[in-house]
Amino acid sequence: MTEAKIREMLDHGEDFTTEYKECVSEISHSVYETVVSFSNRYGGYILLGVEEVNRKGHVIGVNRNAVPSMKKNFVNVLNNDEVIYPSLYLTLEEFEIDGKLILYVYVPVSSQVETYDKKIWDRNEDGDFDITSSTDLVANLYARKSSSYHERKIFPFVTAKHLRTDLLPRVRRMALTKKADHPWKDMDDIQLLRNAGLYEENFLTGEKGFNLAAVLLLGKDEVIQSCCPGYRTDAIFRDEHPDRYDDRLIVETNLIESYDLLTGFIAKHTNDKFFLLDGATTSVRDIISREIVGNVLAHREFSSAFPAKIIIEPDRIVTENWNRPQFPGKIDPASFTPYPKNPIIAKFFVNIGLADALGSGTRNLYACSRIYCGGEPSLEEGDIFRIFVPLKVNEKGEVNRYGLTERQRAVLAVIEENPKSSVEEIAALLQTSDRTVYREISEIKKKVSLVFDKKSQSWVIK
Repeated sequence: MTEAKIREMLDHGEDFTTEYKECVSEISHSVYETVVSFSNRYGGYILLGVEEVNRKGHVIGVNRNAVPSMKKNFVNVLNNDEVIYPSLYLTLEEFEIDGKLILYVYVPVSSQVETYDKKIWDRNEDGDFDITSSTDLVANLYARKSSSYHERKIFPFVTAKHLRTDLLPRVRRMALTKKADHPWKDMDDIQLLRNAGLYEENFLTGEKGFNLAAVLLLGKDEVIQSCCPGYRTDAIFRDEHPDRYDDRLIVETNLIESYDLLTGFIAKHTNDKFFLLDGATTSVRDIISREIVGNVLAHREFSSAFPAKIIIEPDRIVTENWNRPQFPGKIDPASFTPYPKNPIIAKFFVNIGLADALGSGTRNLYACSRIYCGGEPSLEEGDIFRIFVPLKVNEKGEVNRYGLTERQRAVLAVIEENPKSSVEEIAALLQTSDRTVYREISEIKKKVSLVFDKKSQSWVIK
């Protein structure tokens, strides 16, 4: 979060996705109504310690001594499925503005209908409304949720025998390791699956059963391939030649064991580096690996047959997965708005400690990449979501792909800036001859997968 973003929300006033709450020393009930209504509509930001004056936000600040209890109570209520159902995993963040402390939280859209105090709340303009007694509005809400998230597709003929229930003891242990009093501790298997949102009922169609999220997280391999035939993650290690590979792993099993296999593959082919973080010796490589794999598994679009890829090369890790873009373009970690592609799966990962709160993964990736090699990653959202993480940088702090010479890097930089550049234009920009450019491109192709697409008349770097 940046000061510019906060001030923009204060100046713009309350709307569909922004809400102010005074809440100086405690969390009011209306905060939870807004959390649920945002979850059920478009998502949004809630600012605590802010009042509305002349349709704008005026910062009054929160009591600094009350902040720890406010944060604790907020998390406790959101994790109490007797109050908010299904449970939400959000945390309040602190921000200083004009010498005063405010708390804020970004509430993502949930793929399920959320309730507070057994009531369904929805957002309209700048207000929260109880729509529980309106059959039409509730039906519209369920229809909107069902059509937006492929992970919620119900498979009525999938039963517990089609799932790897042998993984549930491990799931409980992982959840309890993260939180000793986790509610899954005292639940039986079916209660756990329902609480996690993996078994549900569609109140529009009357269908009930396990959804695709359940199949992907806990399904037997043959069940996963039947319900989601395009699901696959292809992990590749290339040493020197971009057109071949030195090691390959195709993963088609459940997401929990896929996580282990893919993080193990990255560990096998990258150097481990330990650093002292917060007084403890920490493997930064493992943190980077965790964020990469967690994103590829939990935030991809499973309706597409496009296989997700993790490609490891001497100086970088690159990932690709199909995506439903909300904010196309490169992601700025200081101001981006996190958006869960598969909220049920993402929440499950958070519960068992394979992921952190929404948005923190991107910040972790940037921070740890700088520590690991001094370079910055790049995340780009489009129909294909791409992550680039550098593993090596040169003396200037630049990523030197495959040991290219300075001139070769310059040629490649021109092509990356303008893929439609001709050899003549490249030569003119670099003040060299066409023959030299042809020679350098020939050398680049030995190390980088670079081709010229005659149909589009542009260079393509794979």
